[in-house]
Amino acid sequence: MFSRTKTEFDFPLHYHEEFEINLIINAKDAKRIIGDHIGEINNIELVLVGPNLPHCWKTHLCKSKKIIEITIQFHKDLFDDKFLRRNQLFFIKDMFEKAYQGILFSTETTLLVEKRIRALGNQKGFFSVLELMSILNTLSISKDIQLLSNASFSNVSKSYNSRRVEKVVDYLNQNFSKSITLANVANMSNMTEVSFSRFFKSNTGISFIDNLLEIRLGQASRLLIDTNLPISEIAFKCGFNNISNFNRLFKKKKNCTPKSFREDYSYVDRVFI
Repeated sequence: MFSRTKTEFDFPLHYHEEFEINLIINAKDAKRIIGDHIGEINNIELVLVGPNLPHCWKTHLCKSKKIIEITIQFHKDLFDDKFLRRNQLFFIKDMFEKAYQGILFSTETTLLVEKRIRALGNQKGFFSVLELMSILNTLSISKDIQLLSNASFSNVSKSYNSRRVEKVVDYLNQNFSKSITLANVANMSNMTEVSFSRFFKSNTGISFIDNLLEIRLGQASRLLIDTNLPISEIAFKCGFNNISNFNRLFKKKKNCTPKSFREDYSYVDRVFI
């Protein structure tokens, strides 16, 4: 656990094998980068970052000279997989799986655990572990959360209670660069388009079109960061046959253009810890 008071964020974009809880106070208008997510933060925020997910905060437009940052790291092996599969720990296990995309908790939840997180450094040994587990339990039952990074960007494999859905999602991940229609995937599942559309959304929580769009944008984000390919070429490689449409959808989902997204990343050093 690290507790710091600082005037600016100066740590580079980084990733590591540990889970990380970050409580940040008094840093309004600083910038948060988690995976392919970029956004401005408020006066107080709480984020859980999963293993090997790139992340950092940048001072950006923040004017505060007294930023408080409390970081808690724990290795994924702290909780044995068999232990997490017990019914009593279902919500924590589910939260850990979602953390591979980065989780932003609501202000209400953050305020609920703020004092406990700040006091955790005063706990010792066995009792510090118990309190950490208690905090994780409180966070895991929070309903108002936001997943930050695109699952496709973060290489997150989601499991569904349907072989049909998993077959379709796997097909989308393998063929996102090609022309894919609702009729194509409905036929794969031996269902009508209307029936498949309802079935897919009931099992995944989002429509077939939105799922395909997330996959394509996640892949595009990765290419914007990791290559110097022209944006138009990236758009076509990721299944967008119209650059204007790609720019519009990218900005709608990420609140920035592909060009500004790439520029934000190009100014940030990346390190493995």
